[in-house]
Amino acid sequence: MSSRIVLVIYLVILNIVSLSFMASDKIRAMEHRFRIPESVLLILAVVGGSLGILLGMFLFHNRVRRLKFKYGVPAILFIQLMLYVFLVLIGNQIVFL
Repeated sequence: MSSRIVLVIYLVILNIVSLSFMASDKIRAMEHRFRIPESVLLILAVVGGSLGILLGMFLFHNRVRRLKFKYGVPAILFIQLMLYVFLVLIGNQIVFL
């Protein structure tokens, strides 16, 4: 199995998990139960689940007023996308310095 396929599978699974964590957190908030810590959600975003966290923010209107999430998660996603583009360019040996 190629490394790109493994990466895609990893990201898909992680983003599904991240989205489900956001849904669970919203349900817990509505039921006034113990919530998932912000640090856990932000760690999920940093390790590759930023798209799932961002999607969860908008689908469930969850944590959208928190500055860490409002600006932090899109910034994390942007950095991850730029890193991906950079790695693809290196992989194709088209590096502009």
